[in-house]
Amino acid sequence: MTDIESRLARLEDIEEIKQLKAKYCRYCDEGYDPDGIASLFTEDGIWDGGRTFGVAKGGDAIRKHFQGAASRISIARHQVMNPIIEVGDDTATGHWLLFQPCTDGTSGEAVWLAATYNDQYQKVDGRWLISHLSIDVAFFSPYGKGWAEQQFLDGRQP
Repeated sequence: MTDIESRLARLEDIEEIKQLKAKYCRYCDEGYDPDGIASLFTEDGIWDGGRTFGVAKGGDAIRKHFQGAASRISIARHQVMNPIIEVGDDTATGHWLLFQPCTDGTSGEAVWLAATYNDQYQKVDGRWLISHLSIDVAFFSPYGKGWAEQQFLDGRQP
């Protein structure tokens, strides 16, 4: 492979990973589609939301985790930004910032969520998939109080 071909392949991989993350956000924002979200992960993939959101290991567990998620967070608007994507041959890492206005489905309260995604990706049969997604929550705060007054909702500390 020539230098230009390898550089082009790297850029294509980065773009495919960006599209993968955008699909993940869209599935979340359109009612947390459990089948759609699970389809973006490797069979042994891990979705790790820590103590704030829980952990699911494997496609079936990820699917089950997102069943009913729309009742826990009834409105979500994932805004991911500032991607840093490092690509190897068949593996890659991604670092993304998340800012998400959302609605707590239990209380109906408007809340702010800010976090960092640290993702690992694997190329399977020529397609990039998420092998490990982890969320490092900076704040999950009531809209009216904001993160300065109340950094985390009750019981939702990381």
